[in-house]
Amino acid sequence: MRTATITRSTAETEISVTINLDGTGVYDNQTGVGFFDHMLDQLSRHSLIDMTISAKGDLHIDDHHTVEDTGIALGQALTQALGDKRGIVRYGSCLLPMDDAQVRCTLDLSARPYLIWNVDMPTQKIGTFDTELVREFFTAFATQGGITLHVDQLHGFNSHHIAEAAFKSVARALREAVEVDPRKSGDIPSTKGAL
Repeated sequence: MRTATITRSTAETEISVTINLDGTGVYDNQTGVGFFDHMLDQLSRHSLIDMTISAKGDLHIDDHHTVEDTGIALGQALTQALGDKRGIVRYGSCLLPMDDAQVRCTLDLSARPYLIWNVDMPTQKIGTFDTELVREFFTAFATQGGITLHVDQLHGFNSHHIAEAAFKSVARALREAVEVDPRKSGDIPSTKGAL
C-alpha cells in the first residue's frame, strides 16, 4: 500500500497530511485558506491521489506560512509513499486548457528537485489569496518531493484560470508518473539502479 502520513509542527503552523497514491481522488483538505483548499482539491481529484490535509496556521499574519508548509508536508508525504520508486512510470506530462488559460507541466520523480516556473499571473490577488503563493507552494512541494518540475503557461489572462490550470496540469502529470508500469513493476526506473 503506497500511503503516507506526515505531521509538521512549527511555531507558525500545525499540519497533517495523509495520502494514498493508489486512490481515486477522494479529498478532505482544510487549511483555512479557501482558494488554496480549492486548488488542493483539484490536485487530489485529477491525480487520483487520495488526500486529507489539515492545517492550522498564523493566518492573522498572512497565508504564506500555511501554503508553503503544506507544500513541504505534501512533498514529504509523496516521497515517503513512493518508497524506493520501484516500478513507477517516473515521468509525466500534461498540456491542460482551462478557458483562456493553457498550462503545460512536465515532471520527473527523479529525487533531484528543480522548479522551472514560467507562469505570469496578471493580478496580485485571487479574492484574498496572494497569487505569488502558487509558486511558493510548488517550490516547496517539488523540493521536498524530489521532483524535477517544469510548469509553463502558454496562454491566459484570468489569474484564477491560470492557477487552476497549473494545479490540474501538475495533477495529471503526477497521476501518470506515480502509476506502476505493468511492464517493469519490479524495477527501479533508472539505469543507476536507484532514485
